[in-house]
Amino acid sequence: MMTFSARLRVVFGALAFSVLLIAAQAARAEQPAVIDPDASAVSEDHLLQQEPIIDGRISIPDTRAAVLEQPFGRDWRYYRVVILRGIGALAILGTLAALVAFYLWRGKVRIEKGRSGRKVLRFNGFERFVHWMTASCFIVLAVTGLNITFGRPLLLPLLGLDAFSAWSVWAKYAHNYLSFPFTLGVFLIFVMWLTGNIPNRTDVEWIKRGGGIVGRDHPPAARFNAGQKAVFWMVVLGGSAMVLSGYLLMFPFYGTGIYEMQLAQMAHATVAMLFMAGILGHIYIGTVGMEGAFEAMGEGTVDLNWAEEHHSLWLEEEATQSRDATRPRATAPPAE
Repeated sequence: MMTFSARLRVVFGALAFSVLLIAAQAARAEQPAVIDPDASAVSEDHLLQQEPIIDGRISIPDTRAAVLEQPFGRDWRYYRVVILRGIGALAILGTLAALVAFYLWRGKVRIEKGRSGRKVLRFNGFERFVHWMTASCFIVLAVTGLNITFGRPLLLPLLGLDAFSAWSVWAKYAHNYLSFPFTLGVFLIFVMWLTGNIPNRTDVEWIKRGGGIVGRDHPPAARFNAGQKAVFWMVVLGGSAMVLSGYLLMFPFYGTGIYEMQLAQMAHATVAMLFMAGILGHIYIGTVGMEGAFEAMGEGTVDLNWAEEHHSLWLEEEATQSRDATRPRATAPPAE
């Protein structure tokens, strides 16, 4: 026969089993009959769209390391890999194609009266130094910057992994360090030539008459015509935008987060692509597009007939200043 304590243990065991059975039945009733892994409650895309950044928990001081998911990064990557490459190819290759077509149609703009053999000073040595310093830095910055966007799909298959890696390392150093003299050059260009690049009514007339590029007309212009003023402001404004966004990328997370860094990279690369396309037009006019134009920055002087055709107002001003400088000053009669 069972003792009283043994019977008591059996009763309590049966009660405990009954409680567990009831609890299991209740939990089973609360679960859905079919689990849908694609339901919105468990959708990853739905979760990522709820917050711009999903953070985790970390034990180190750098709070940026806590970022687990940042949905805008997908948009940034798509822009950098797809859209930016399209913008760059369209802007640069499209500009090159347009310049080739224009040259075949118009040809080189010649000095209609021919060369006079007389020279007039257009840019002094310091102005030419600043121009070529800025231009040289820009060319290296452009080539090394294009490597970031187009290097992997274009150069990597041609050079191979080792050569492309070595080139990319040196390109990165050149891009970073040459940004400093480029910044100085943009600032000096702004200071040197600001007064001569303020738009005025003469520029409107110059544009209406084709600027001596379209057709055979030669509208009057001061030291800088409307086209050169457009290049000046492109360099100043576009260069400043690239400088500011570039330094944010060179010195990351100083007052910026991941989102701001991505915006800075998008702005920097986009402005750079458009800048390069615009500078191609400037290079065209200064080299093969116009006779005598390169001498202005190459030698500092231009032919008198070239100056008369393309910058007649400036030539008149120079002649007036020269006459005033050589005219003898009036002196007071000697005291008796």
